[in-house]
Amino acid sequence: MPERQSYPTDLTDEQWALVEPFVRACHCGPQEVLHPRREVVNALLYIKRTGVQWRYMPHDLPDWQSVYHYFAKWKKDGTWKKLNDELRRKVRKKEGHEEEPSAGILDSQSVKTMQEAETKGYDAGKKIKGRKRHLLVDTLGLLLISWMTTADVQDRDATPAVLPLAAQQYPELGPLTWTVGLCCQLLR
Repeated sequence: MPERQSYPTDLTDEQWALVEPFVRACHCGPQEVLHPRREVVNALLYIKRTGVQWRYMPHDLPDWQSVYHYFAKWKKDGTWKKLNDELRRKVRKKEGHEEEPSAGILDSQSVKTMQEAETKGYDAGKKIKGRKRHLLVDTLGLLLISWMTTADVQDRDATPAVLPLAAQQYPELGPLTWTVGLCCQLLR
């Protein structure tokens, strides 16, 4: 089979070197590996960047069912979180910070959902019907926790769900940080 032309979303060799150890470690069932893992990751990056629906993925990429299988498996087994955590540590170190964050910032964004979406709410402030992403990031803006709710959930109501998760996963984030963050949320 001839080599396909690359997409702007394809991993460079340097990027693949960072990602490969995480996706190679995954044993995604007894079936034979039909597609190189790099091509699966490239397909996922294509979907993420273009917003194309699974079934409309270009034919020169692996079939959408296989790509979705890996995506779901890597989500369930924590591969994405491990990869994100490792890349965040590398960026923090390169920027002259400690590898683990000592402060975080919590904010949210309401996004429209498809008409058929089962769970959605109405954010009256933004006038958006859909869902809300609550993101806890470090001081460099790197993702720590992502929490999804319906759009009608206020930031102050999501905070009690997000903060205990963050305290468990990132013990370096001290109680004072939480108090200040919670007060800021309640004052909005």
